Amino acid sequence: MSDRSSGLGGLTSARQVGRLAPVRRTSTVDLIADRLRDAVVDGSLPPGAALGEAELAFQLGVSRGPLREAMQRLTAEGLLVIPRRRGLAVRTMTPEDVRDIHWLRARIEPELARRILARPLAERKTVLAELGAEVKRMQRALKKHDARALGDAYLDFHRGLAAWGGSIRLARMMSTLLIETRLCTFSMYEHFEVAVDLVPEHAAFVEALAAEDAERFNALMCAHLDAEVRRLLAEPEATKEDDADRLLAETPDEPQPLDRLDLPEGI
Repeated sequence: MSDRSSGLGGLTSARQVGRLAPVRRTSTVDLIADRLRDAVVDGSLPPGAALGEAELAFQLGVSRGPLREAMQRLTAEGLLVIPRRRGLAVRTMTPEDVRDIHWLRARIEPELARRILARPLAERKTVLAELGAEVKRMQRALKKHDARALGDAYLDFHRGLAAWGGSIRLARMMSTLLIETRLCTFSMYEHFEVAVDLVPEHAAFVEALAAEDAERFNALMCAHLDAEVRRLLAEPEATKEDDADRLLAETPDEPQPLDRLDLPEGI
């Protein structure tokens, strides 16, 4: 997966300006929560995976208190659920979840674009350069037929939109929605799948922003998200007919061991 955090810190980072850039000390709970989110995004903790508190604490090298608090955060975000048996599990997305997540993104992302276009010209140029770099990552991944790299660049493109939107609230919402988007992929497909036409679609997003055409961006985004819903909810027989239009990668069926968390001194 990408080296960017899938949590809120990876969304806001240095792109926040002025009063939107509070100095915040990272805690052990923050680091554990980010590691768990990353594990959900990269499939190490697949949908439906039961999470044993003692085992996770041992793997990460942390005590159960902060781990429990981090898991409670992910439960509040809707990424973990309490199944009928005891303990927590990674959420498995349903068709209704797929529709809801993409409906929300179709309302938020055009607003992010509108806010980006309201920024000073110098900042807009920086945004375009960053988003253009993600499109180039997508192009390189496509040439290598690397589904994972293409999917990660896709997430980072939309994280970039959220980070430059200038709203911590919208960035926080998008952080969760993008992780849920990845969970939709894992939940609905047997393997990790990503559509190859993501590359021209995202090049068109950058072109619309460069032209300062918010209406076109809105139309393109809605069309993209509608197509994603159709792909995710298509019958398996229909998806097999479109193998040339997608890249595939294997994903684990069972939880994978997580690397020990290297905690900085003093936390």
